[in-house]
Amino acid sequence: MSLADHRGRLAVLTAVWLVALVWSGWAPYDRATWWMEVAPVLIALPILWWSAQRFPLTTLALALIGFHGLVLILGGAYTYARVPIGFAVQDWLELARNPYDRFGHFIQGFVPAIVLRELLIRLGGMKRGWLLTVILLACCLAVSATYELIEFGAAMALGQGAEEFLGTQGDQWDTQWDMLMCLIGAASALLALTGLHNRQLDALPA
Repeated sequence: MSLADHRGRLAVLTAVWLVALVWSGWAPYDRATWWMEVAPVLIALPILWWSAQRFPLTTLALALIGFHGLVLILGGAYTYARVPIGFAVQDWLELARNPYDRFGHFIQGFVPAIVLRELLIRLGGMKRGWLLTVILLACCLAVSATYELIEFGAAMALGQGAEEFLGTQGDQWDTQWDMLMCLIGAASALLALTGLHNRQLDALPA
């Protein structure tokens, strides 16, 4: 993949994110929650452009980042506990709660597993194999734990106003479920996408 191709894909991602951000931020359910949910998108976008020339990502990694951003933006618009598609799945599967929050934490492991894999192989010089897999699973759990600590900090700082951001929906084990879903997401990504990711890594210019 050439640098021009990468920049073209990045331009498409930027356009999609910007349209989604405008739609999401027009009249979100809770403005403070919207800012907290979309903050990773606002941070990631300039980093992606800044590193585009020196470190163009594989198409797979970039596509996953783009999808993760849309998951965050949608959750910011409604709050995770109120996303309409989550209610549809809840009714279909006869669940006790809106599962969009669980899906969001699954993606929180699924996407970083591939992105971190790319960074560790290309920048860290790690060999592909079981040790890399173990490290990636541990790193994704660390990402999840860090996010839970951020949620804890928000709850302490905002008090009752953090309920929409936390999205616990009355579940006292919500934090543990979130981290488990992240771990399952990371393992699923490594099982399903390692072969494709290896082929794209091998196709990159030296």
